[in-house]
Amino acid sequence: MTNLILPIIDQKKCILCGDCVDACPEDVLELDNGQLVFIRPEACTYCTACEAVCPTNAVRCAYEIRWVN
Repeated sequence: MTNLILPIIDQKKCILCGDCVDACPEDVLELDNGQLVFIRPEACTYCTACEAVCPTNAVRCAYEIRWVN
């Protein structure tokens, strides 16, 4: 198993609005049985789109990826 860096989901803050699911360009997230889950974690590019659209800050990206020229 590889160590993936994924956004952190706080299920207690999540209101299941689906904004993050819609914003994810890689279709990594899904609402399933009343929870937000990663269905394809290996496809996550850590673009932070999910964090940017979450109205309750339930999705948090703990790391910032910077490209250096």
